[in-house]
Amino acid sequence: MQFIRSLLFNIFLYSGIVAVFLIALPALFLPSKLTLIFGKFLGHYVVFVVRFFLNTKVEFRGTNNIPKNQKYFVASAHQSMFETFALQSVLDYPIFILKKELIRIPLFGLYLKKIKSIEIVRDTTTKENLNFFDKVAKTIENENRPLLIFPQGTRVKVEDKVPFKKGAGRIYETLNICCVPVALNSGKVWPKIGFIKYPGKIIISFLQPIKPGIERETFLKILEKKIYDEMDTIK
Repeated sequence: MQFIRSLLFNIFLYSGIVAVFLIALPALFLPSKLTLIFGKFLGHYVVFVVRFFLNTKVEFRGTNNIPKNQKYFVASAHQSMFETFALQSVLDYPIFILKKELIRIPLFGLYLKKIKSIEIVRDTTTKENLNFFDKVAKTIENENRPLLIFPQGTRVKVEDKVPFKKGAGRIYETLNICCVPVALNSGKVWPKIGFIKYPGKIIISFLQPIKPGIERETFLKILEKKIYDEMDTIK
C-alpha cells in the first residue's frame, strides 16, 4: 500500500513540477514577480500532494514569529526536498542560496536566475566565492524579500545533529538583521534517500527571531541550540 501511495505521489509531484515549469515559460520574459508567484503556487501544490497522496498532515507553527515590517532572514533545518518548496507557501517570496550546479540545470536554472537566487561553490575557496557575502548583502538591500538559508549545508537524516556551517554566522554578521530559526521533522515522511514516503505529520516550526548584534560565533551556537532543541520536541 505504501509503495502505491509513494508511486502516485512521485508521479503527481514531478509531473506537476514539469507542468508548472512549462506553463510559466512566458514569465521568463516578464517581470520577476510573476515567476515568484508561480514558485509560491508550486509550494502550495507540493504541500497538497503530500497531504493527499501520503495521508500526511502538514502543520506550520509560529508563523506569528515571521516579521511583518522589517528585513529578516530565515535559517531552516534541512531534512527533505519538502521544505525547499513548502517554505515558499508561507514566506514572502524568499531568496535562495544554492550550489552553483543547480544553476546549470536546463530550464530550472533559468528560473533560479530569474528569481535572483544566489549561487555558491560549496566546500571550497574559489575566486567566485570571494565576493559572495557582499553579493548577499547587496541583494537583500535591494530586494524586499527574505533570505532563506539551510545552515546544515545539505539535507540530513532526522536523527543527525550536524554542526552548522560557519557561513551562517558570517551572513548574520554581514546582513545585521534578525534571523528566524526554523525547526522541522520532514525527514520522517520524506527521507533524504529512498523512493518510499511515509504517512505521518510534518511540522514546520518558526521560532522566535534572534536579534542582530550578537557576535557571530555566539549567534551560531544560539541558532543551533534553538533549532535542535525544538526538533527534539517535534520528532
